[in-house]
Amino acid sequence: MQNERARAEVLAALEAVDLVAIFEEDTPINLITKVRPSVLVKGGDYIREQVVGHEIVEAAGGEVVLVEILQGHSTTSLVARAREGKA
Repeated sequence: MQNERARAEVLAALEAVDLVAIFEEDTPINLITKVRPSVLVKGGDYIREQVVGHEIVEAAGGEVVLVEILQGHSTTSLVARAREGKA
């Protein structure tokens, strides 16, 4: 499994991503309150009501997006493939 920094670097390299933040609290609620993202993305193994900060984002006119989890496409596997020159 890749560490959080490696996963953050993969995500930050995506053109559609403006900010990736690593936080030390149990939840990102303080960060979400400060940053007020227009889009908050979480894996499809959650439902909207389970996403921490969904109320804050939506109250500000933002959107919570749940993305499908695809086998073999985790940040861990992407980093591993990149290191092997297969990405």
